Amino acid sequence: MLNPRLVRWLPFLAWPRPTSELLRGEFWAGMTVGLMLVPQGVAYAALAGMPLITGIYASLIPALVAVLWSSSTRLGVGPTALTSLLIGASLTGLAEPGSAHWVAMAAWMALLSGLLQLVLGLARFGWLLNLVTSPVLSGFTQAAALLILTSQLPALLGLRTTWSALLSGPSLHHFDPTSAAFGLGSLALLVLIKRWRPHFPSAIVIVGLAGAVSWALGFADREGAVVGSLPGGLPQPYWPGWLSWEEFSSLLLPVLVVTLVSFLETASSAKVEHQKGGTRWNENQDLIAHGLAKMSSGLCGSFATSASFSRSAINLYAGAKSGWATLFALVLVLVVLLWLTPALYHVPQAVLAAIVVTAVTSLIKPAVLLQLWRISRVEGLIAGVTFALTLASSPRMYWGVLVGLVMNLAHFLYLRLHPRIIEVGLHPDGSLRDRHLWQLPPLAPQVYALRMDAELDFASATALERHIADHLTAHPEVRNLVLFAQPINRIDVTGVEVFLRIRAMLRERAGTLHLSGIKLPVETTLQRAGALSPLPDLALYRTDAETLAALEAKFPSEPPLAADRG
Repeated sequence: MLNPRLVRWLPFLAWPRPTSELLRGEFWAGMTVGLMLVPQGVAYAALAGMPLITGIYASLIPALVAVLWSSSTRLGVGPTALTSLLIGASLTGLAEPGSAHWVAMAAWMALLSGLLQLVLGLARFGWLLNLVTSPVLSGFTQAAALLILTSQLPALLGLRTTWSALLSGPSLHHFDPTSAAFGLGSLALLVLIKRWRPHFPSAIVIVGLAGAVSWALGFADREGAVVGSLPGGLPQPYWPGWLSWEEFSSLLLPVLVVTLVSFLETASSAKVEHQKGGTRWNENQDLIAHGLAKMSSGLCGSFATSASFSRSAINLYAGAKSGWATLFALVLVLVVLLWLTPALYHVPQAVLAAIVVTAVTSLIKPAVLLQLWRISRVEGLIAGVTFALTLASSPRMYWGVLVGLVMNLAHFLYLRLHPRIIEVGLHPDGSLRDRHLWQLPPLAPQVYALRMDAELDFASATALERHIADHLTAHPEVRNLVLFAQPINRIDVTGVEVFLRIRAMLRERAGTLHLSGIKLPVETTLQRAGALSPLPDLALYRTDAETLAALEAKFPSEPPLAADRG
C-alpha cells in the first residue's frame, strides 16, 4: 500500500500497473494524439512568433512533467492556440519575432507564469481562478479566435505583402498562387476529414502529403514559404538571461493573463475527464503540475504550454485510461525530434496556417454571446465589452480580459452591496413569498415581516439596516419586526453591530424583534457577542411554522396562519 503523502507529491505512483491489455489500448490512444501533437506544435510555435522547433520542444518535456505530477493524466498538454496567440501578441513591439531576444522574453513568460501557478497550487489557492467567469472567458475566446484567424490569413492565402499595401494597390501579384493552393487545399481537406472522421489524425497526413508535393514541385527552390531546416536532437538546457526592469514590468500583465487563460483551458478539459471517470478534480495539484510544465518549457528555450481541449477530447475518445497513453505519444514526439525533423523541411507554411485555422474554428460560437444576453443583460454586456476591447486593444489583448474581470467583480460587489430584501406574506399554497409581487396581505397588523437572501456581513448589513429603518420611519405603528433568517448562512462583526442596532430600534418603540430559523453558525456568533440576551424585545423561533403559530396566537383576530412555507 503506497503512502498517501508520497502519492500526493508523486501522483504517477498511483497509475495502474501496466498490463499487456492496458498498454495495447494506451499505445493506440497515444499514437493518435502524438500524430496531432507534432504538426500542431509547429503551427502554434509560428503563431507565438517562436522558432518552429520550439513547438516540438514544448510538446515533449513540458507534457512529460505535466502528466507525471498532474491529477488529470489524460490531458493533451503542449502548445495551444489561445496561449500561443497571447504570447505572440504580448511580445509584439518588444522584440523581433523569432529573434534571440523574443525567445528569451517568451521563456521568461513561461517561467514566471509557471512559478505563479506553482505558488498558487502549493498555497491551495486554486479557487482564485474562479474569478474568471464564463462571460469574461467567452468574450475573450471569441475575440481571440477572430484574431487568430486574421493573423493566419496572409500565410494561408500566400500574401507576399501587408494588408495595407494590398488595399492601397489591389493586385493578384501580391499573392503566391502555389502557397494559396497549398493553404486552401489543406484547409478544405482538414474540414472534410473532420466532418467525415473527426478523430482521425488528419493533420499529420496532410502535412506529409503537402511536404511530398512541395518537394516534387520544387516549391522551396522557387523561394516558396516552407518550414525549412529544423535542428534535430533533444532540447538543450536554456537560461534566458536577465531582462531589464522595464522589460520585466512589461511582462507583468501578460503573465497574469496567460496564467489565468491557460489554466482555464486546462480546467475545461480536466472537468470533462474527471466527470467521465467519476473522480474529483484536484485543481491545486494540476496548478502545481502545469506550473512545473511551464517552467520546464522555459528552461528548454520554449514557450508556455497548456492543456488542449481538442487533443484531450481525442485522447479520451481513443480510449486512454491513464498517463501511459501520454507517454506513448511523447515517444512519437521524441522519434520526430531525433530522426524526422528533416522530413518537415518542404512543408509549406500555408499548411501550418490551415492547421491553426481549422483548430480555432471550433472556438468561434457567436451564439454564445447572444445566449448570455438572453440569460443576463449585465453578464451579456460584460462578455460584449470583453470581446470588443480584446479586438480593439490588439496586440495588447490582455486588456480585454482585465477590464472584463474588473467589470465582473464590480457587478459581484454591487449585488453583494444590494441584497434581495423582501417583505413576505403567506401565499395560498402555504409558502412565504414576496408580498408585493404576489399582492398578499401582511402577516399581521403592526408587523413587518421580511427576508434577506444574503449573508449578514459588511457588504449587506448596511442595506438591511437602511431598509428596516426606512420602513419603521414611514410606518410608526409597526411594533413587531419578523426576520426570517434561514437564508443567512454567515454573520461577521459588522453584521453583529447592525443586529444590535436593529434590536435597539425596536426597543425604543417598545417593540419586539422576532428571529425565525436562525442557523447554528450565525447563532453561535451572536451568542459570543451577547447579542441574543433574553429580553422582552427579542423572540427566537426555530422554524417558520413556529413563528407563524406565535403570530397567530398574538393576533388571534386575524385569519389563521397555520401553514409553513414551501
